[in-house]
Amino acid sequence: MKLPHRSRAQRTATVASLLLAAVSAHAATAAELARAQAAVDQMQPSATLRKIAENGAIVLGTRESSVPFSYTVKQQPVGYSYDIALKVVDEIKKRLNMPNLAVKNVQVTSANRISYVVNNQVDLECGSTAHVAERDPLVAFSNSFFQYGIRMAVKKKSGIHDYADLANKTVSTTAGTSDERMLRQMDIDKKLNLRIISARDHAEGFAALKSDRAVAFVMDDPLLYGKIAQEGAARGEYKVTGTSLANEAYGCMMRKGDPVFKRIVDDVIANMQRSGEAAKLYETWFMRPIPPDGMNLQFPMSAEMRALFAHPNDRTVD
Repeated sequence: MKLPHRSRAQRTATVASLLLAAVSAHAATAAELARAQAAVDQMQPSATLRKIAENGAIVLGTRESSVPFSYTVKQQPVGYSYDIALKVVDEIKKRLNMPNLAVKNVQVTSANRISYVVNNQVDLECGSTAHVAERDPLVAFSNSFFQYGIRMAVKKKSGIHDYADLANKTVSTTAGTSDERMLRQMDIDKKLNLRIISARDHAEGFAALKSDRAVAFVMDDPLLYGKIAQEGAARGEYKVTGTSLANEAYGCMMRKGDPVFKRIVDDVIANMQRSGEAAKLYETWFMRPIPPDGMNLQFPMSAEMRALFAHPNDRTVD
């Protein structure tokens, strides 16, 4: 949905009135009202910040089963990526001088996440979305927060080690992902005659492997480790294997054409990476027990991730 054009004076008046109502609802002092008005007066033009201020809320796109990046526990989103999104929210609260800014979570899937951003249904999606060049005409990406390879999870007893072993077999992946696109292209290039299950989400894709409807689940390797870790005592039955189809990076998605908002998100991620905060967050979600059942992915930080943290950037990897 295209936001209507308004003059700076109109934007200031509209946002000021809404801020006044929002802050007044929390028994604001005269000083608080003055600070809110000052924030509006000094705000650089940003359609996303204007939308957030006018609505009194920021809308985050979350995932159901992208463990450990963004997933649901007791109907609440949690995860490494979600924690990054909340750090962005904290910064936006400061920029808008809206400490009581509401956070609304909208669950998205691999298939609809881009359209939700493009159509103003989500302001920021920090999940497990790869920044690949083909998506750049549609959405903007923040600085990358994770680098990884695309491989496959199999049962150890299957005897499968690499993609050539999949010939004439059924494999699963998640619909709407770059993984699905690359898997289908590899099938054509290598003439493997694969039967491909395009699952609704990662949980459904792994379930196909677990139930033997597929001999492999092709996905981003940290997500594979996450799904295997969820198997608890049975995790030893699975392994991650195969030459990586590609190396990619995750970033947060937002609407195009809003450099002010993108700069805020980029700066938050860069500051976390340079300060060591991102490394601590990584340790929490990839090397320690995580909810809901205290599973531990035991996924050490790679050299590529350390290099990313040392030199934050929003470039695609391939």
